[in-house]
Amino acid sequence: MNAFDYFFEKTYLLSKNFLLGPRETITYHDLHESSIKLAAYLNDTIGVNQNILLLAPNSVFFMVAYLGIIKSGNVVVPLNPEIEQNNLDYIQDKCQADLTFTTSHLTAKLRFNSLLVLNEKELESILQSISTIGSFEHETSDQLAEIIFTSGSTGEPKGVMISHKNLIANTGSILEYLHLTDRDTMLVVLPFYYCYGLSLLHTHLRVGGSIVLNNMFIMLGGIINDLKRYKCTGLAGVPTHFQILLRKSDSFKKENFPDLRYVTQAGGKLHNVFISEFIETFPHIRFYVMYGQTEATARLSWLPPEKLPEKIGSCGKGIPGVILKVADAEGNPVKPGETGEILASGNNIMQGYYKDPESTAQTIRNGWLHTGDLATVDDEGFIYLTARKKEIIKVGGRRVSPKEIEEVIVSMPEIIDCSIEAVYDEILGETMKATVVTKEPVKGIMTVTSDSIKTWCAGRLASYKIPQIIELKDKIAISATGKKVKK
Repeated sequence: MNAFDYFFEKTYLLSKNFLLGPRETITYHDLHESSIKLAAYLNDTIGVNQNILLLAPNSVFFMVAYLGIIKSGNVVVPLNPEIEQNNLDYIQDKCQADLTFTTSHLTAKLRFNSLLVLNEKELESILQSISTIGSFEHETSDQLAEIIFTSGSTGEPKGVMISHKNLIANTGSILEYLHLTDRDTMLVVLPFYYCYGLSLLHTHLRVGGSIVLNNMFIMLGGIINDLKRYKCTGLAGVPTHFQILLRKSDSFKKENFPDLRYVTQAGGKLHNVFISEFIETFPHIRFYVMYGQTEATARLSWLPPEKLPEKIGSCGKGIPGVILKVADAEGNPVKPGETGEILASGNNIMQGYYKDPESTAQTIRNGWLHTGDLATVDDEGFIYLTARKKEIIKVGGRRVSPKEIEEVIVSMPEIIDCSIEAVYDEILGETMKATVVTKEPVKGIMTVTSDSIKTWCAGRLASYKIPQIIELKDKIAISATGKKVKK
């Protein structure tokens, strides 16, 4: 089955608005019809199995182009609209796309190599010109649906190949544990070129829910207003979103959100102190801790909210249809308390990296996705992330996980965020630097100093784990996906 048909299987005739909001709205019926028309146009003009670039902020334009490309049997390549020209050039050269969908604003900023570049007005003209729609005979679940580019360890983006089967499997799994219905409305602050953001689009299309787009998370007042105005039942975010809401905003924790049924958190490990702070402030809101990777379409594990007090710090167990194990170097499951790498198997695992068989062979071995994430398990099989393999720091020959130290520092109530990184040291080889984001000074006086942080750490950490260099900042550097930017 084509993923498009799966998303709209029970909803394509609905007159209900799928998209709510002050700027744009669109019904299920109109979104389905527009996407089908675009698919027909693409089949007539370029055929099938072609890579098509898509650069746009979250909008009706993005959704119609994205869904139309998938339905047409071609391959959509969603990219960050704020992409640097050198990265765009690399991806264009790799994908050899003859067609690009992008906004008129971006055509003035970026150079595109495609023979045809279509903006919002040109897409609207195409849709108005099509009255009849033919049949689509080229739909197989193993067919490639999209390529999502992520940052590679070499600095060059890696294209994750996601099939229709991957999209269908992961969407079904997420719906099974979140129990979404047509009464759910999600406030979307995550971009659709990011797999986490796309999963929100897919799941709500499937169940007949609605979404609200907010592309300006930095305006916290707008987030609060949208949650209340549109009676949103769900909010999805990465760690930085929750850190900012809880400690940068004075009003968020004082608000009442009677319609907000649940929140989901993925895209990195949120420190325990913030999870505790959220569930203590909003005990009626279900908090889902999740773990995933682009290479797994989106999701790999989840922790039931009722398990949070008992299993705080865990990313849970595999989602329905996914097998997870924490394994040693030989691939054998580790014992409780031992550290190993998380391996995953399921119908949501990518086909591989685009035009990169070497990286594919390193990442998918013997049918298992090697995530590169280190973790431990408890005696009930719940998984606890410790670090990425490449993040482990060696201080005087001893291995240190940055997350352990970050957890201690952010437990100071004046701290919003902390990043630990390795810096060169003549004696130890590597030592640690902490970049700490604090709350605004009170009457111009900083309540946190480098010395107070070191004193706090000294009472909670071994001496070799105390950062020797501490840099204080008042803002978190975040990427377009909301994730913290690490140097």
